[in-house]
Amino acid sequence: MDNPRHDPDRWGPTVLRPGELTAADRASWTAMQSKAHLHGSPELANPFLSPEFALALGRCRRGVRIAVVREDGEPAAFFAYQRTAAGVGRALGLGVSDSQGVVHRPGFRWDARAMLRACGLAVWEFDHLVQGQAAFEAGATGRFASPVIDTADGYDAYLAHLRAHSPKFLKSVQAKERRLHRQVGGVRYVHDERDPAALRTLMRWKSAQYRRTGRSDRFAQEWIVRLVDHLFHTRGESFAGLLSVLYAGGRPIAAHFGPRSERIISNWFPAYDPEFAKYSPGLLMQLKIAEAAAAEGIAYIDLGRGQKEYKDSLKTREIMVSEGWVMRRHPVAFGHRAHRAPLRALRNTVVERPELFAPADKLLKRMGEIRSGRFHM
Repeated sequence: MDNPRHDPDRWGPTVLRPGELTAADRASWTAMQSKAHLHGSPELANPFLSPEFALALGRCRRGVRIAVVREDGEPAAFFAYQRTAAGVGRALGLGVSDSQGVVHRPGFRWDARAMLRACGLAVWEFDHLVQGQAAFEAGATGRFASPVIDTADGYDAYLAHLRAHSPKFLKSVQAKERRLHRQVGGVRYVHDERDPAALRTLMRWKSAQYRRTGRSDRFAQEWIVRLVDHLFHTRGESFAGLLSVLYAGGRPIAAHFGPRSERIISNWFPAYDPEFAKYSPGLLMQLKIAEAAAAEGIAYIDLGRGQKEYKDSLKTREIMVSEGWVMRRHPVAFGHRAHRAPLRALRNTVVERPELFAPADKLLKRMGEIRSGRFHM
């Protein structure tokens, strides 16, 4: 057991519904995130760990709860999660969130099982646990790289990195931008687009991409559409839903929507118009986002867990995230793990092994062609 002062059985976290979180608590939560990089925990500033994301998800999904731990009357940690009536806990936004864990003061420690007991959870499942969460990391079943683009030193420094590590990639994208300008028309980038119609266009492109590649269409789920809509209209110095759009010849050809905090932009929903695929508009847009992020003082862009060729070309380094679950000795916990573990192991085996991923990806795309009526024998 950790220091008794940090024992959930003794300091008794207060479990709140999102609407019960006070303005003072929100301010403390945001302050912890703002100062996290000064205490060696920059990942805690991720927008998916913000109070705004927790409150937005609480408007769209049931079972969102926030455990507030206090020391000497002041907030010391915030643990946002989702739970079922049976006590099955999931990381906030499991399946769509790229960063999960406890936001806390420097030096704060906790015991995982005691925390779960205090929150009424038999098990807590995660798939993007940030680094430095020792109590929860003990339950990790795998660790995965999440590529990032560092922008703190400015865009010129980033371009210098690309010239040194991805010279062919950079030259190709820059050449395609010139060709796009000549053949289609003036290229214009809007970093913070406020037109809701542009957001609808992005959702339409992304849905088509999911179907085309045989993936499940996230925007077919009403709660995800409502979440994105709500975040799009959430704006503040510490958090905003950021829609970025690349135009050519007056037409939108690529777009990205994702949350941003003071220091981090999360790459969430990028998409482009397939009609302009030969110009690689998605990659060009990523460079534009990096340029604007550097100008705004953003520390880095989190490209998200998952091995993709374009991420390898864009990244400057990687951070690590974990997946797994922490459990109490409880029948519900054992039953949940027995159900989830085989599915998760199979998915990771396919994704992490190229000799399996390539044919699986090809099969999914073939299925997408069949569903969209584009398949020919």
